[in-house]
Amino acid sequence: MPSSRSSKKARVLSSRVSYRGPVFWVTTDDVLEPTGVRARRDVVRHSGSVVILAVDEGSGSPRVLLEKQYRHAAGRFLLELPAGRIDEGQNALKAAKRELLEETGYSARSWKRILHFWASPGFVAEAMSLYLARGLRPGAAQPEDDEVIELKLVPLEKAVSMIFKGTIQDAKTIAGVLWLDCETRKSRKKALP
Repeated sequence: MPSSRSSKKARVLSSRVSYRGPVFWVTTDDVLEPTGVRARRDVVRHSGSVVILAVDEGSGSPRVLLEKQYRHAAGRFLLELPAGRIDEGQNALKAAKRELLEETGYSARSWKRILHFWASPGFVAEAMSLYLARGLRPGAAQPEDDEVIELKLVPLEKAVSMIFKGTIQDAKTIAGVLWLDCETRKSRKKALP
């Protein structure tokens, strides 16, 4: 049972926008936290994101749709699940369907939200909703001008191996792939006589 202190929120004594860009903004907040600590907190604010765990089950064992793209902040190409931000006034599921279609050309027959988490809660106010997309149908991708994406359908076993070898380093992708691996193992155990 959580203590009463853990359910309290910080009291914001003052807040100002330090930076505003097209994707996020930064606030500098003077806060009194529930623990009694008074501190300055610089927070990267974001409208929230969706992540899509698109799974192809047509070949018997699941294959995960991954994107390879260059990420300037990481200084390298990364393998990732399709993802993107939630536009103003848009719900998360609609954003997930839009992002999957735009980035990959795929659409899906069934959708289910499986995880909701904070990307890096120490200084980033970005919540992510991870959706499982099944019954994939290919189509034409419609990436934004700055998106150069290479698609790969990777067998689940290989994707898990790539995580432990350090080939997949993106946190949202690690969370989604390991979730699917856990669920797949549970299903196999139930199917055993």
